[in-house]
Amino acid sequence: MGNSWKLRESPDINISKSLQEELKVSKIISDLLTLRGIKSFSEAKNFFRPELSQLFDPFLMKNMKKAVKMILKAIKTKRKIMIYGDYDVDGTTSVAILYLFLKNFDIEPLTYIPDRFDEGYGLSNKGINKAKDESVELLVVVDCGIKAIDQIELANSYGIKVIVCDHHKPSNDLPEAAAILNPKQLDCDYPYKELCGCGIVFKFIQAINFEKGFSINKIVEFLDFVAIAIVADLVPITNENRILASLGIKIMNKTPRGFIKAFLKNLNRDINTSDLAFKIGPRINASGRIRHANYSLELLTSKNDVDIEPKIRSIELLNSERRLITEKTTKQALDQIETLSYSGEKTSVVFRPDWNKGVIGIVASRLIEHYYRPTIVFTKSKNTYSGSARSVKNFDIYKSISDCSNHLIQFGGHKYAAGLTLLPEKYNDFKKAFNKSVSETISNDQLVQSYKYDLEVSLDQLTLSVYRIIRQMGPFGVSNRTPIFCIKNCIDNGGSKLVGNENNHLKIQITDKSGQIMDGIGFEMGNYISKIKMKSEFDVIAHLEENNFNGNLKLQLIVKEILF
Repeated sequence: MGNSWKLRESPDINISKSLQEELKVSKIISDLLTLRGIKSFSEAKNFFRPELSQLFDPFLMKNMKKAVKMILKAIKTKRKIMIYGDYDVDGTTSVAILYLFLKNFDIEPLTYIPDRFDEGYGLSNKGINKAKDESVELLVVVDCGIKAIDQIELANSYGIKVIVCDHHKPSNDLPEAAAILNPKQLDCDYPYKELCGCGIVFKFIQAINFEKGFSINKIVEFLDFVAIAIVADLVPITNENRILASLGIKIMNKTPRGFIKAFLKNLNRDINTSDLAFKIGPRINASGRIRHANYSLELLTSKNDVDIEPKIRSIELLNSERRLITEKTTKQALDQIETLSYSGEKTSVVFRPDWNKGVIGIVASRLIEHYYRPTIVFTKSKNTYSGSARSVKNFDIYKSISDCSNHLIQFGGHKYAAGLTLLPEKYNDFKKAFNKSVSETISNDQLVQSYKYDLEVSLDQLTLSVYRIIRQMGPFGVSNRTPIFCIKNCIDNGGSKLVGNENNHLKIQITDKSGQIMDGIGFEMGNYISKIKMKSEFDVIAHLEENNFNGNLKLQLIVKEILF
């Protein structure tokens, strides 16, 4: 078994018992709530019933009053505004929200998203010069800009005022922007620090909307964009993010935009975070990875469902191309690792000049699925090598890259993901230094992929009523994972079999010491069938899902691991 499974932690017995009595729920539910930091009836009520009234006052964010005053003045005096955003999902949704919101004030802001291949990440000189050429007086930079010291200095020299709305960790030195909205600033008192870029933009328009004397209901239509960004950018789905994501998904289910209906056609259930993560997010990202993110921005800002049809087709083609390029590049990278014989090394660093810069981050993540260790994938970008780094759980790859910064032109990112640029002649030296830094700081335990389950339960405890309450604990994602259970001492009840076109999936029918019988499905787990049929006892790690077949509703286990 390649993976390690452990109990997450034991819930506080006294808190769980108190919640069980107050809420009149089963012990499973009170334990799950306790594990999520819920300690009282009022906290549980807020958790299960997210509402707009629970959102924090946007004016608690440092510089919010100043930023609102600046943009209202620009609106009133008809000054030219440009919105500049990153080319990923968080960036494009941020630009889309602010653009559509400002259009309500009878102005037509310019939008600008950099070309990944020509300009790279962040605020670019080319973008600043475009703003100058267009006589822009106010530049709003979203989902980037917190480290753009030189670029904002250039904008200032042109007389362009800059507002930065960014969620990335600031350095000690901040750019000389007219206003910076970022809750991670050391002296910012905003209570929640984990908003994504789109979330900060929503707080910005919430403040503008309030200052104009409008109800918050006027801007709830934009919460679907915020939900997509929260899921795609992998920020924690806790606190305010959970409220924003929950309300956004409700809006999506009630009145989905045309592009959402097109991307999720034939869906016969409510939209959930998995749909955002695996169907909508990758499609919005595809244009920026393969060609230019403006394709996605045009789609996001389309009002007419008829107009979006050709745009949907373009995005689908780009997404198909992205998948093919990713698969080909991943195979080439895996072949390179095997050829280079990485025996004993604790990193994977690979390079090929013709790899597509737009997919190397995805490829780095795929490589970690095969070789669980800190990974960097490089490709050639003009006269430099551009790399995308991904880390394993609890290992700070950003720090290791920082340790080798003398070999780099530039780098940026966070604990689990980073981007970096170096000169070709520095590649081998960096590779050695990076492997040395990682080897000296990573533990052997960190090189084994580990997972945690929430609770050990018996099958008779997993009822429909329990499942229905679990569903209300969503939206699920980072820091609010779908509850995972361990069911011990299971045996085949006679109905386990192989399914799928290649008989590679495992359909189980099991019972445990409670006597309850339950079905489950384990994808790509067909190799377990012989042991199961031998009536050997085994433990199952799984989460619950509803199975509605021909109108017959029952629960099934989605098996993550089988332990003999």
